[in-house]
Amino acid sequence: MIAQVPPEAQNKRLIIAKIAVVVLYAVGVIGLSLPEYRELFLKLTPAQLLLSLVILLGYHRGWSDAFPIFATAAFWIGFGAEILGIHTGYLFGDYVYGTTLGPKLWDVPIVIGVNWFILVYLTGTVFHKATDNDYYAALLGATAMTVIDYIMEPVAVALDFWYWKFEIIPAGNYFAWFGVAFLIHLIYRKANFDRENPLAAWMLVAMILFFTILNFTLEL
Repeated sequence: MIAQVPPEAQNKRLIIAKIAVVVLYAVGVIGLSLPEYRELFLKLTPAQLLLSLVILLGYHRGWSDAFPIFATAAFWIGFGAEILGIHTGYLFGDYVYGTTLGPKLWDVPIVIGVNWFILVYLTGTVFHKATDNDYYAALLGATAMTVIDYIMEPVAVALDFWYWKFEIIPAGNYFAWFGVAFLIHLIYRKANFDRENPLAAWMLVAMILFFTILNFTLEL
């Protein structure tokens, strides 16, 4: 028989996890904002994303059979869209990935699939109680992700995440991002698993602040 963790201990662990998230992203902002430390922290970018994934899943409650199906779909739909975008110029426009995001598969960093999963999971969890309509919920989640992409784009270019042809971010990028996000959000809504995660909103805000602050501290 598995012993139940007392509510007081659960709350304490959650507080520690929230502090860890704040520290993780605050240190990242500081390190990337200081030119003398930027190269080191750029190398740690994939590790930061993977550590965020581990912390987040540590508070995921819905470990049903449907969850890994959703997670796999989110990873491969997002990753596949990036492959198509890189090699054809369709969907997002003409762009190439730099070296910051680590090892690549078919010219796309592997952690990009992880990033798609995390963003859909976070925004989906935050909005899952906003409405019972799956399409409206997917609309809210995809809109939130498009806003995040808008905030993230200048920072991503400045930090060698990716580069745009002629250094111009096409408007079509945001429409395509919305469309892919909407599709994955629909899968998220149709999958049958518990969507409660007490750390999701906290981490989403931390990520948004991370890129917002870097927009001001980097020379963009």
